[in-house]
Amino acid sequence: MWYNNILETIGNTPLVKLNKIVSDIPATVLAKIETTNPGNSIKDRMAVKMIEDAEKAGLLKPGGTIVEGTSGNTGMGLAIAAVIKGYKCVFATTDKQSKEKIDALRAFGAEVVVCPTNVDPEDPRSYYSVSSRLEKETRNAWKPNQYDNLSNSQAHYEQTGPEIWEQTEGKITHLVVGVGTGGTISGTGKFLKEKNPNIKVWGIDTYGSVFKKYKETGEFDKEEIYPYITEGIGEDFLPKNVDFDVIDYFEKVTDKDAALMTREIALQDGIFVGNSAGAVIAGLHQLKDRLKKDDVVVVIFHDHGSRYVGKMFNEDWLRERGFLKDEKLTASTILAKRGAQETVMVDEEKTVLEVFNIMKTLNISQLPVTQKGMVVGKVTEGDILNALLENPSVKSDSIGRIATSSFPFVDANASIDRISSLINKTNSAVLVEDSDGKIAIITQYDIIDAISSK
Repeated sequence: MWYNNILETIGNTPLVKLNKIVSDIPATVLAKIETTNPGNSIKDRMAVKMIEDAEKAGLLKPGGTIVEGTSGNTGMGLAIAAVIKGYKCVFATTDKQSKEKIDALRAFGAEVVVCPTNVDPEDPRSYYSVSSRLEKETRNAWKPNQYDNLSNSQAHYEQTGPEIWEQTEGKITHLVVGVGTGGTISGTGKFLKEKNPNIKVWGIDTYGSVFKKYKETGEFDKEEIYPYITEGIGEDFLPKNVDFDVIDYFEKVTDKDAALMTREIALQDGIFVGNSAGAVIAGLHQLKDRLKKDDVVVVIFHDHGSRYVGKMFNEDWLRERGFLKDEKLTASTILAKRGAQETVMVDEEKTVLEVFNIMKTLNISQLPVTQKGMVVGKVTEGDILNALLENPSVKSDSIGRIATSSFPFVDANASIDRISSLINKTNSAVLVEDSDGKIAIITQYDIIDAISSK
C-alpha cells in the first residue's frame, strides 16, 4: 500500500501513555502525538481542511496565493499543501517565533514577513494587520484567517475527536489542550462531549493572554495583556474558533514553567515536543488535585521539539531569561568570585601614547574605548604595537583611529560555555552589564581563575 501524496498521511496519529513525567498525577495520562503529521504538527489537519473548503467555495482559485498570519505551524501545513496543489504562500509572523520555524517555512518556498510582537492586533505593524494588507495587495490571493475560519475547528470535529474517542474506546474523561486559535480544543471537545457530556474539557492559557478571565467573568480585560514567551497558546483577542461553551475551565501557566517542562518531557519520557506541550503538562500538574485514579486524561502534543532547539532546548537562552539556574559558572558568578574591580575604559580622544601609559601603569593588556561614555570599540597592546611599527608618529593620534570593534556584551546569566566561545584571537575579553548598570570586563584569566577555585 502507498499514498498518492504526502497530504494523505495527515491524521491517525498515535496515542501514547505518559509515565515518568506524570508519575505524581493519579490519573492515566495519554498524549496524542501530532508530530507524526508530515509538517510535524497538528496544524496540518486544519490547514488542508481550510484550503479544501476554500476551493469548494471558489475562494481559492488555481494559481492563487495563500496569505496568512501564522506562528509557524499553520504556515507549515499550508505550505506543504500549497506545494502539492500548486499555490504560492506569503506568511506574516511575529519576531518571538523561533528561527527554526521561520526557516522551515522558507524551505517550502514560502515568503515570510517578520512583524513585531509587542503591538496591538489593530496596529498596522501587527502580523494580523500585515497579513490582511498583503492579501489586498496580492493578485488572486486568499487569506485562510485560521483564528476566525471555522473550518479550523471543524477539522478537529471530523478528525481529532473521533480518533481520540476510538483510541480510548470511549473511556476518556478529560481533554486538556493549550488554546491559541481555539480550533483544536473546540472542535475536538465538541465531538467528545456529544459522545459523553460528562467529559471535562480544560484549556491551558498563559499569563499575558485574555482567555481565562473572559471565560470566568465575560470581561475582555486589556489590562492583563502583555508580551509573553510561550509559543502557540494564548491570545490578545477572542478568535471565533474559541468556543467558550465547550471549554469548562482555563488554567494559566507561566513562561518559565512551560519552558522547563518542555525539556522535562524529553528527559523523562523521551518525547521531543514543543513549547505548548510543556505548558499543558505544567498545567496538568497544577490541576492534579482535581483528578482521580480512574480518570483517563488525553493531552495534545501539538508540535515537534526541533522548532525550539534555539530556545527551550538551549541552556543559554534559558539562563538569559532567568529560567535556568544550576551549578555551571555564569558571568555573574565569575565576577563574584573575582570580587569588586573597577573597569578601566578610555575615551576615544585620548592619544595612543596616553593609552599605552595607562596599560603600562595598571599592567593590563586591553581596554574598552568609549565615546561620550558609551563603549564603541576596544584596543589591545597588539593593536598599539602594530600601529607603531607601521608609523611611529601615530603615538600622538587619538586612540579612536586604531581602535577595533568592541568586545562582545553578554548577559549576566550567560554560561561559561557561552563566554568561552566568544573569547578568541579577535576578542580577548567580554563585557557584562551588572544589575546597577555598571560595565564589567571578563578576561580569559578571570575564567581560568574561576574554574580553578571552583
